[in-house]
Amino acid sequence: MTAPLTDDDVGKTVVDVEGKELGIVAKVENGRAAVDPNPSLAEQAMASFGWEGEDDEDYIVTEDMLERVDNEVILRGEL
Repeated sequence: MTAPLTDDDVGKTVVDVEGKELGIVAKVENGRAAVDPNPSLAEQAMASFGWEGEDDEDYIVTEDMLERVDNEVILRGEL
């Protein structure tokens, strides 16, 4: 089991197990991350300061979908 998602993960890049970028973590709440698949440069900058929030195009990633979290959020291969 990976470490739980925290506010410290906001702004991290989300990738699949092959390293393909899928978006950035926009918000973390209750062990779920809202991932922005097409962040603008402004959204990326705001997220790095924890100022980004969830919007309609975001998708949800839960902790059971994670391979690991380090400088990136890496999703498991068998989702």
